[in-house]
Amino acid sequence: MTAQNRGSSSSKRPEQGFSLIEVMISIVVLTIGLVALLAVFGVAIASTQASQEDLVAKQLASEAMENIFTARDTDQVDPVLGRPIEWDDLQNAPDGIFVSGQQPINQPGGDGIIGTADDSPARTLDIADPDGVIRGKTQPLTNFKRSITLTDVPGSGTVRSITIVITYSTARSPIPKTYTLSGYISQYR
Repeated sequence: MTAQNRGSSSSKRPEQGFSLIEVMISIVVLTIGLVALLAVFGVAIASTQASQEDLVAKQLASEAMENIFTARDTDQVDPVLGRPIEWDDLQNAPDGIFVSGQQPINQPGGDGIIGTADDSPARTLDIADPDGVIRGKTQPLTNFKRSITLTDVPGSGTVRSITIVITYSTARSPIPKTYTLSGYISQYR
């Protein structure tokens, strides 16, 4: 019987489980993982807001570029000049109609061209509701500035380089962001 007793006593082992230290370590590891996951959500929300402002900057630059081509392609009369806009007018002041340097985003003035001296102040952006309907909610574009630069391409009297730079600040970053759109315009339609 002693052999049986030895066998039965050797089959009885103390119960095993997790120690308090193992549980504490696993809680710390899980907490670090959850905090990292929450940080990723914060970055995603900030990126969503920044992407909206990036889209506005892109649209403002495209709008200015299209406006320059429209000024070339139509015979609209500039109220300041008192005559239709010509090729020689499509350059920066003092020889042309476009204001130099960073300017606020304004409404086009009497000539209908963005970035000229007769622009009206205080342009706003209409904001749509989540269902896509615009109900009179607007946002001022005070954090956006635009510069339009037209320069003659060396060796060609019929082609100009266009550079439009949109500078804007975001609520999350103290460093201003820029969006640049470049292209060429020819005297010929």
